[in-house]
Amino acid sequence: MSIPAMAMDKNEDNDESKIRAVESKYVCMVNNSVFNQEQIAVEVEGKTYYGCCPMCKARLEKDVSIRNAVDPVSGNSVDKATAIIGVDSSNKVYYFESKENMQNYASNSSAEEGEEMNDMHSMNNNM
Repeated sequence: MSIPAMAMDKNEDNDESKIRAVESKYVCMVNNSVFNQEQIAVEVEGKTYYGCCPMCKARLEKDVSIRNAVDPVSGNSVDKATAIIGVDSSNKVYYFESKENMQNYASNSSAEEGEEMNDMHSMNNNM
């Protein structure tokens, strides 16, 4: 079970209430889960990754693909050790190339959620 590493701002007008930055040492990079305590540091090729247990540590050491993610804004592959890590209100972890990408994602994801709700409302009214 994961617990947020930082308290969330409840201000709905603040983009950080949608996606907040979290330090990599609080994220299991295998399960992509955020915790309230530092995870096991795993040094691989001069970079530091984090896992929550010995099994995750072993996977990070052996599986190159588990050490990478896709930035949801740019679509580019990012190294989890160097990525900006963001967490949403449901504790879903995202990896970004830059802080700007994280902020853009936070801004656009709230707008897209509103559009999806409007589309669903329109569909229901047409039935």
